[in-house]
Amino acid sequence: MPTGLFTQPHTIVLTTGIALVLALASVIGLGLKIAVAKRQPHGAIDNLNSRVNAWWAICIAVGLALVAGRIGVVLLFAFASFAALREFTAAETGRPATRAAMLVCLFGVLPLQYLFVARGEYAAYALFIPAFIVVALSSLALASRSRDERNGTLIVRASVGLVIAVWCISFAPALLTLDIAGYEGRNAFLLVFLILVVQSCDVLQYLWGKLAGRRKVAPTLSPSKTVEGSVGGIASATVLGALLSPITPFTVVEATVISLVLTLLGFLGGLVLSAEKRRRGIKDWGTLIPGHGGMLDRLDSMFLSAPVFFQIVRVGWAS
Repeated sequence: MPTGLFTQPHTIVLTTGIALVLALASVIGLGLKIAVAKRQPHGAIDNLNSRVNAWWAICIAVGLALVAGRIGVVLLFAFASFAALREFTAAETGRPATRAAMLVCLFGVLPLQYLFVARGEYAAYALFIPAFIVVALSSLALASRSRDERNGTLIVRASVGLVIAVWCISFAPALLTLDIAGYEGRNAFLLVFLILVVQSCDVLQYLWGKLAGRRKVAPTLSPSKTVEGSVGGIASATVLGALLSPITPFTVVEATVISLVLTLLGFLGGLVLSAEKRRRGIKDWGTLIPGHGGMLDRLDSMFLSAPVFFQIVRVGWAS
């Protein structure tokens, strides 16, 4: 990402706006801790402050990665995928064949996937995992099932984790490799747009749910999601996406429609991985991010939205 991009008015406005929102949230959290909790432990308030502190850390990490350019962004997402894949497979790597498969995925497949992204080799990063690795793992699973059905099932789940945590997520940094006429040097704004729309939808669903949530969307899959919270969050994040249109190659109408698609996909992705958590009997994927859970708890809304957004931009705007 060219350093000059940080001197553009849009960048200054965005950075200032995000900093002000987080600063306001920090002040509110501190006020609640003093006035309501009397500086004593308080579950809801402590969780709110942990979430805000985590968002400070996330925003700083993304900002530093953008300063470092494409390599910095690729390395950040490679780390995120590594952590997410470990979380997805943490409870399912007890057998030798499965452990071996996961080591290959973590230290072989994952670095290669992100190397292809860093080099901008679209055919390689688009096909490497689904066309070759998943097929290879599926063949290994079939062979394993003939001797040990449980082991074969675990290998299949490992391949699912690889697709979700690595292949899908890698399309986010791949946005920086697209060649868009008249938009040269500003592709980082596409990544910022994606992150802000999808992640703000999660936050806004949480806030709307706390303020007005009554009816559960899917009580057995995600007890915390409500109809009011989901609709409010999706609508609010869609409006935010429309307001962000000046930093993108999209018109206001295009940005609105794309934002709506991204928020709906983010909502669906969250439900899919919530269902998997319920199947395993866990509340969160991990404890890496205080107040949020694991890395996969933050990326669940991006594993569907990132590849779809990439293809929308690639087909509609890239040359």
